[in-house]
Amino acid sequence: MISIEEALARIFDLVSPIGTETVPLADAAGRVLAETVTADRDQPPFAASAMDGYALKSVEADPDAMFKVIGEAQAGARFEGTVGAGQTVRIFPGAPMPEGADRVIIQEDVDRRGDLITLHRDMSQGWNVRAAGNDFRVGDTVEAPRVLSSRDVALIASMNRPTVTVARRPEVALIATGDELVMPGEDPGPDQIIASNSFGLKAMLETAGAKARLLPIARDNEASLRTVFDLAKEADLVITIGGASVGDHDLVGPVAAELGMEQAFYKVAMRPGKPLMAGRLGKTTLIGLPGNPVSAMVCGSVFVLPAIRVMLGLPPEPTPVLRATLGADVGANGPRQHYMRAVLDGDTVTVMDRQDSALLSVLSTANALVVRTPNDPARRAGETVDVLPL
Repeated sequence: MISIEEALARIFDLVSPIGTETVPLADAAGRVLAETVTADRDQPPFAASAMDGYALKSVEADPDAMFKVIGEAQAGARFEGTVGAGQTVRIFPGAPMPEGADRVIIQEDVDRRGDLITLHRDMSQGWNVRAAGNDFRVGDTVEAPRVLSSRDVALIASMNRPTVTVARRPEVALIATGDELVMPGEDPGPDQIIASNSFGLKAMLETAGAKARLLPIARDNEASLRTVFDLAKEADLVITIGGASVGDHDLVGPVAAELGMEQAFYKVAMRPGKPLMAGRLGKTTLIGLPGNPVSAMVCGSVFVLPAIRVMLGLPPEPTPVLRATLGADVGANGPRQHYMRAVLDGDTVTVMDRQDSALLSVLSTANALVVRTPNDPARRAGETVDVLPL
């Protein structure tokens, strides 16, 4: 068995960015920006009013001063003339500042009668003007790579960019294996169960930016496995679920080897999830996950999600962990790194009582994994531990 760190390093050696595509900005949220966006305009492109009021010369803005209103400016419709001495323009937020004016007196600080205004004695401070380029200037950038948030999309839109170049979504083929499996909605036989792992992994990977495809269940014979592997040959990443151990019916490793897989490792010192393997099958990376539901999902979080990030052009980094305070005592850990299902509430995390790797109901209730290093001693409530959010 190898360590978590070594297994992850070997997976990183197997994957790389898979290319880019150009998409409409309206479809870019959540995608990974692959090319830096550079502004070729200032924002705002002109000095603009920040308030509802009157634009005038700041040197004339004395208490009780009077001004003649000579026009109006609003967003999208500037005042075309010039503000002279003793003159002002009624102005609204976002409107370009008129030529000759450099300050806006808010309407609450003004008395108006007809075309004349009088400034109050006690006026609020501030010029209430947004300078040209106050938000960003020509040459400012939105740097790649990054996962585009709604805020990034709004910024790029204001740069007048209708499209962006993003990382292509990795195509992931999911292969569930086993004679005991049937698809949801089918009638299982007396010795069969519902195939759930592939659905959970599909949801996990698509949330991370991949496109996951559910292939037919591979039965426990070489012909079936070969057929399903053939269906996956165009994928960027193939994930098998189950069949990666060493029992008489665990055929994924031998069949993949016959098809030319170069194995990078087999078995990791972790629980749940020890029977994990990875390698290269032609131009495709293959990761073989354990069949136990919790094991598959935990390995997905620890190994597959970081691999997807690399394929999207992001740095090769482990799934980030947080620090939280234990809400209850936990016993000593064994020789393998343990990912314990837990509930994170604010800064407090409580390990769940049942840790059986077949219990999806427990995993569904959990929202975090407490990460215990090998041979970690017993921990008391109030101690700080590493937590991997789910």
